[in-house]
Amino acid sequence: MRLLLALLAAVLFAGCAQQPPVRGTGDLGIVIERADGRILIVDTTARAVLGRVAGLGDLSHASAVFSRGGRYAYVFGRDGALTKVDLLLQRIERRVMQAGNSIGGAISQDGRIVVAQNYEPGGIKAFDAATLELLAEVPTQSKVVGLADLAGNRFAYALFDKGEIWLTDLSDPRAPRTERYPAGVQPYDGLVTPDGRYYLAGLFGEDGVALLDTWRPQDGARKILANYGKGQEKLPVFKMPHLRGWAVAGNHVYLPAIGRHEVLVVDKADWRESARIPVKGQPVFVMARPDGRQVWVNFAFPDNGWVQVIDTEKGEVVRTLQPGKAILHMEFTPRGEHVWLSARDDHAVSIYDTRTFARLATLPAQSPSGIFFTSRAARMGF
Repeated sequence: MRLLLALLAAVLFAGCAQQPPVRGTGDLGIVIERADGRILIVDTTARAVLGRVAGLGDLSHASAVFSRGGRYAYVFGRDGALTKVDLLLQRIERRVMQAGNSIGGAISQDGRIVVAQNYEPGGIKAFDAATLELLAEVPTQSKVVGLADLAGNRFAYALFDKGEIWLTDLSDPRAPRTERYPAGVQPYDGLVTPDGRYYLAGLFGEDGVALLDTWRPQDGARKILANYGKGQEKLPVFKMPHLRGWAVAGNHVYLPAIGRHEVLVVDKADWRESARIPVKGQPVFVMARPDGRQVWVNFAFPDNGWVQVIDTEKGEVVRTLQPGKAILHMEFTPRGEHVWLSARDDHAVSIYDTRTFARLATLPAQSPSGIFFTSRAARMGF
């Protein structure tokens, strides 16, 4: 009898050991350690590292999305891997090699479909979020960029080689339906506005931005900001801006000007340029604090050790910071009281108070790049 009780206790103990700790997931996030194929799991309230997960492959251009409950991160690696990570148990749940070269992905409105966008062989692939079973593939014969989720389990994305924007409806994930719209020369990235209505694709091959109203896609894409660089000598482009960080704040959109030391301000009412704000270098990420009062900007080399803060009410830079060497990414806490900055060459993540601009903490991280918080799970386009 004692032996039986001991065996039962051991079984119960083993079962309990596999249960996740009792905690919420709303203040969790990940930091990409790009050189080592690992992620840090972080707590934004405690401003602490909870653990590391290794074995994620090439993370040199990694991005992530989250399950609706915030427990799982889906990490898209440059080597074409899609990895589902359990943030509570701090382990890889599932992993598939789905392409030769991948640069990101998105998750559907209902959280059931994870979609990867691919450079090689091109196209998008849709997976079951629970099992990572392949549900559908949409070939494009082109590099895919700027993938964003829309209402109704639709996805918008741009084709770099074909100069088009495609909308794919995955409401029946095994029978995707796709519509195609001319966009312009070499769209290189894209985003959807926070309400999910407008999809914007930046154009590398010409000045301007392609804009598609996803409520009225039959009207086709139109070009805005068509002449922002006309008659001016372009500077060499040291790093392409990442448009997922474009900032929508109030009635204005703040966009990085390609190859110029400027942030463009666009009025959402008519999508016309309303101002230009001079900044220190070529902007890469232009990101709004959740309340829209501030826009934070980081830069391409050789100015990538600096960050500038724009006050959207004043329409000007109000603070210049030097947080570290090679600032690659920024992420606001859910309500915007803090911002986390990755300094790749300092092997550190710095956390700043967005009201006082004081540095609150520095966390060690090996060659950190992307920072992604679970609050993205509740946002369209993230």
